[in-house]
Amino acid sequence: MKSQTKTDGESASKLINERIAELGDWRGDTLARVRALIKEAVPEVVEEWKWRGTPVWSHDGGICTGEAYKKAVKLTFFKGASLEDPAGLFNSSLDGNVRRAIDIHEGEALDAKAFKALIRAAVALNTSSGKKPAKRST
Repeated sequence: MKSQTKTDGESASKLINERIAELGDWRGDTLARVRALIKEAVPEVVEEWKWRGTPVWSHDGGICTGEAYKKAVKLTFFKGASLEDPAGLFNSSLDGNVRRAIDIHEGEALDAKAFKALIRAAVALNTSSGKKPAKRST
């Protein structure tokens, strides 16, 4: 896993770790769990820290953001409207033309298998979009 975007000399991964610890409740636990599932689904995912404090996961383009609100952890998929969602995970931002989101509330479980499939589908969509992947140094 790589951490690409930096803020004030700190890696995005470190900033995400700090956000999880700072939350210190079910939202931090939930954000940590979805982060782990994203890394399981796509081990080479890039973690970024954007827009003054939003965790972002990407691979050949943005996959999703992870935001913690008072009553929900929101995972917004950049191209969610273009993704098949047979498990019905998307439950927010359903009227948008491009994005879709998953709101996870306290005590709710997330179908790990379906979520990882959705993450992989987002990566496949990014990869097939005609963009050339960034060259990796060897």
